Amino acid sequence: MAAPSCSAPGLWVRGSRQRLGSLFSLVSKPFCSAAAASGTVSAQRLAEKLRAQKQEQKTKNQPVPTSPVQRRVQELVRFTQQLQRVHPNVLAKALSRGIVHQDMDLVVINKPYGLPVHGGPGVQLCISDVLPILAKMLHGHKAEPLHLCHRLDKETTGVMVLAWEKEVAHQVQELFRTRQVAKKYWAVTVRVPVPPAGVVDIPVIEKEVQGQQQHYKMTLSPSYRMEDGKMVRTRRDRNAHTAVTQYQVLSSTLSSALVELQPITGVKHQLRVHLSFGLDCPILGDHKYSDWNKLAPQKLSLGTLKKLGLQQAKARHIPLHLHARQLILPALGSRKEELNLVCKPPRYFVCSLRRLDLWMPSQDQNGDDEAGCVRAQ
Repeated sequence: MAAPSCSAPGLWVRGSRQRLGSLFSLVSKPFCSAAAASGTVSAQRLAEKLRAQKQEQKTKNQPVPTSPVQRRVQELVRFTQQLQRVHPNVLAKALSRGIVHQDMDLVVINKPYGLPVHGGPGVQLCISDVLPILAKMLHGHKAEPLHLCHRLDKETTGVMVLAWEKEVAHQVQELFRTRQVAKKYWAVTVRVPVPPAGVVDIPVIEKEVQGQQQHYKMTLSPSYRMEDGKMVRTRRDRNAHTAVTQYQVLSSTLSSALVELQPITGVKHQLRVHLSFGLDCPILGDHKYSDWNKLAPQKLSLGTLKKLGLQQAKARHIPLHLHARQLILPALGSRKEELNLVCKPPRYFVCSLRRLDLWMPSQDQNGDDEAGCVRAQ
């Protein structure tokens, strides 16, 4: 459809040879500009109205779950899948709202659940894809893209460090590589670790799982085995990685616990393997490492399912309850003191703590876990 013309036909004034067309053109230009501007605003409002109507219609068309279990599943899906299929600009905006620290060198975000850090086969949207957009939102259209300093698993939430300059990113990566960064994770576990505090020092190796579904998993590669009632040292597999995890139970019931984990090393899936195969306490929602032989939804006790408001058939909807709670970066560049970074757990994590009657440590103003305990709200 052609745009409406704002030009006026030329008119002649009697007794004068002056043509009024130019006069009308001059007068009409401001009105044309105003009309164009109002047209743009009206188009934006119309688009917003149509989107709102579409969303409202979609909501109306969705049947309201009558079953408490179905409502609980819908709640979990809403908490964990809201950012996985959005426009990159929407994701970048959400990340900007979740910034926990920003200075001349670093930007620290609270990574959402279910978003991979890097792209790959089948990945529609990842953190690295939106770093250029996030940088422009924070520093204007001429800003250079932010750089990743480390990675978190797709299902893990919490503290993630980004850098403005590639050189700074390399410096932070070196701090991680040389184990100068103190890391603390929170995990909700099925069953309670015994003893309630300790160190798991068992190498980890990747192996192929034979069966109907052939796949690869990380697993333990112990340095000792029992032989005739005696502890015998075994030859170390050259593909095994040294893996050390310090842990402490913060809160527990008979069937679950909130555990604080401090990985001394940084091996792939180390925390999940040490908890599941080392302490026999898999992380809630860890459908990969709850059973060595197969890939299947995590098996939970009837008591735990009842507290979570679910049935075993819907257990596949439970997300991994592993949260990168805290990072302590040593002095770097112009910053002369260490940087203590703390992220709040996501809503589904806190909701599960409340349902399982677990208590979450309160934080004082310095972010230390010394201020007693409060019930998860």
